[in-house]
Amino acid sequence: MVEVILKKGKEKAAIQRHPWVFSGAVEKIKGSPEDGDVIRLVAFDKEFLGYGFFNSRSRIAVRLMEWNEERQIDDTWFESRVAQAVSARRSLLNDQTDTCRIVFSEADFLPGLIVDKYGDFLSLQILSAGMEKKKSLLINILVKELQPKGIFDKSDASAREHEGLSAGTGLLWGAQPPEFLPVKENGIVYHVNIAEGQKSGFYCDQRENRLLLSGYAKDKDVLDCFSYSGGFSLNSLKQGAARVTSVDSSALAIETLRQNVQLNNLDLSRSESIQSDVNKQLRAFRDAGRTFDIIVLDPPKYAPSRSALDRAARAYKDLNRLGMLLLNQGGLLATFSCSGAVDIETFKQIIAWAALDAGKEVQVIRQFTQPEDHPVRLSFPEGEYLKGLLVRVL
Repeated sequence: MVEVILKKGKEKAAIQRHPWVFSGAVEKIKGSPEDGDVIRLVAFDKEFLGYGFFNSRSRIAVRLMEWNEERQIDDTWFESRVAQAVSARRSLLNDQTDTCRIVFSEADFLPGLIVDKYGDFLSLQILSAGMEKKKSLLINILVKELQPKGIFDKSDASAREHEGLSAGTGLLWGAQPPEFLPVKENGIVYHVNIAEGQKSGFYCDQRENRLLLSGYAKDKDVLDCFSYSGGFSLNSLKQGAARVTSVDSSALAIETLRQNVQLNNLDLSRSESIQSDVNKQLRAFRDAGRTFDIIVLDPPKYAPSRSALDRAARAYKDLNRLGMLLLNQGGLLATFSCSGAVDIETFKQIIAWAALDAGKEVQVIRQFTQPEDHPVRLSFPEGEYLKGLLVRVL
């Protein structure tokens, strides 16, 4: 097997089971691996460190996935890892919820592989050259483990560019998913558009947070920003919100949300959907003197890397400042960041700055995080990307 040898003193992260080895830590390579090949990683003194995928084009030269020298990375190894991930999620699936994340990349020791289950269909994202080489094997394993009706490729993320891969979308196996596939989460039915929807088709990572926040919604006027297909909106309506206003820039998202309201036999007269840029719409609400009891701010990733952190902090601060100005006295702001580069303490500081600029006092009454189908390995803290705060604004 090809060996990648680290520079002297660069083995600490690998010993601590962090899965990423950056190209600057590599001393030399014994052999001629192709991108995506499994290699043997050793320290400068030739001590075995782990097995992982190699990629000469990526800043992450090696993605480690096995630290036991006796466990070779073969077909059986992949079968075992996928089966382990599937088994860990089975308790989440029941007559009230038939959608969740089945495989979460490095968190499940399968770097560059994301699998989401939507009813009887699977949505697959492959973000590393190594997993791309194993695609046929992975499809066979997933079919055996989950017996889906179809598997759809949603590997259109920009992360593939860093691995030297082009975008890949389309049907991989079985039947084509319907344009609007009904799935259930916490007893609420959603129409999911796997082919045209954002990311893998639906955001399973807010499942628990949607349910938690809805407990505060009865008889309240709720504003759901970046509403997408309506997760927070539908949960609030189901729990008796007096009115829910949903804002998203995507026409498809707004149309899907409206369908989802009707699909669940919720009162359409209590639901208002607005297709607009959120920041622009928040300013329009401010100028019109409109206020709310609860506001949800769940924006897309503002900081894809640490180099974008300063710009992202300014964007988060301005967004939350506007939200605070639109809340009634004692109103609740549920604010989120899905940027892995923004840790929870940094996020709290940004919210404190927003409160100061808005002339408000805030009390943190709950902290949100990602659910158990998005686990976080303690050796890979970068996997903890979703964080949120529920604050009372005074």
